[in-house]
Amino acid sequence: MNNKSLQNQYIQDHKQNFLNDLFEFLRIPSVSADPTYKDSVIQAAHFVEEALSKAGVDKTAIFPTLGFPLVYAEKIISPTLPTILVYGHYDVQPPDPIHLWDTPPFEPVIKDQKIYARGACDDKGQVYMHIKAFETMVQTHTLACNVKFLIEGEEEVGSSNLEKFVKENHALLKADVILISDTSMLGNDIPSITVGLRGLSYVEVELTGPNRDLHSGVYGGAVGNPVQILCDMIHALKDETGRILIPHFYDQVIEISLTEREKMAMAPFNLENFKNDLGIKSTQGEKGYSVPEQTSIRPTLELNGIWGGYIGEGAKTVLPSKAHAKISMRLVPNQDSSTITKLFTEYFTSMAPDSVQVKVMPHHGGEPVLTPVDSIAYKAAEMAMKDTFGKEPIPQRAGGSIPVVALFAKELGIPSVLLGFGLDSDNLHSPNEHYGLFNFYKGIETIPLFHSYFLELSHGTE
Repeated sequence: MNNKSLQNQYIQDHKQNFLNDLFEFLRIPSVSADPTYKDSVIQAAHFVEEALSKAGVDKTAIFPTLGFPLVYAEKIISPTLPTILVYGHYDVQPPDPIHLWDTPPFEPVIKDQKIYARGACDDKGQVYMHIKAFETMVQTHTLACNVKFLIEGEEEVGSSNLEKFVKENHALLKADVILISDTSMLGNDIPSITVGLRGLSYVEVELTGPNRDLHSGVYGGAVGNPVQILCDMIHALKDETGRILIPHFYDQVIEISLTEREKMAMAPFNLENFKNDLGIKSTQGEKGYSVPEQTSIRPTLELNGIWGGYIGEGAKTVLPSKAHAKISMRLVPNQDSSTITKLFTEYFTSMAPDSVQVKVMPHHGGEPVLTPVDSIAYKAAEMAMKDTFGKEPIPQRAGGSIPVVALFAKELGIPSVLLGFGLDSDNLHSPNEHYGLFNFYKGIETIPLFHSYFLELSHGTE
């Protein structure tokens, strides 16, 4: 039997074990954003380390940070072979709102050939593909390259401690390519590889009016209401065409050529299916751009949450003292996250009337990324997907952000390949997150082929 046949036979023989192990991982509520789950996040780190040890690595380590630990592992079979560094994260988004889940978020179940659980796709299911693909290569004696793993526990809260670790561990993380599965495909019958990611500027704002909550009958009409003022200010951040009104916001945006936009339009997209899937009657975005363009090549500003005043059961006639909101801005090449955060802060503060005080608190950010489609790494991913899907994958730009890609390029000088197997319809960050069994197993099948083709193409250039 050839290597591919050996690997596929091993996968077939161990499919249920792979799934059982993933379910064990998914049961750990590793929510990095909520201190209530602190012990569970640390438990998840140790679970990953143990899983990597069982899979056949020669060395593992858990590196503490000021936040949650980083899990590192490696198997170096020869200094003459290329090294692939696999990056992923074991932390997950908060499950809220819990009442909108059909089944408990940390009790994984299979329905309609999909795994339902928080983290099923983002990113536990995709991280576990790499661990099981690695196990498959080790057990079938078909490991083609040296492999290193770096799995973190703070991706969902901005990877604030990763940069320091990367800067201090260049030698440990030395590799030829970084392989990341934290993205999606266009469809199970339309394989694709992500070649672009948007950057991110995430801020929280606080408006303070009177020094205490007031009786709305006694004071209403005379005192500025921070919640109303906040709503007015947020509304004024965009015009009626969807264009962001922050001065100089678009100064560094690279406008995409008509030729490239025409190529993007070749990717299958059905507007009616898009609306039906979301349960909406119409879309709303920047005028002059299609939905796929609005969600990939254009910068955006979105309100992620807003609160203030009385939101409990029944009525309480209160004029609130404070109002809060969380706002994210997705950025495109060549926008800089720190510059955009500064521009937002200056503009938002300048909009406020004298009746309120404004505080802008930056949370985290990341830079936009474009990866070349003519690199050895991309070609290896392309060949691997063509092998397992039976058709050549389409390069696509994604709307999300993975700040570590820019960090790795800047600090390590290593290119990344975004070989994701999820779907945009997998309810990432939403109730009822899920991940197809097809996608999970197809990833385990494809990843070893990437290793083989990367070795083949690397040696072909020597």
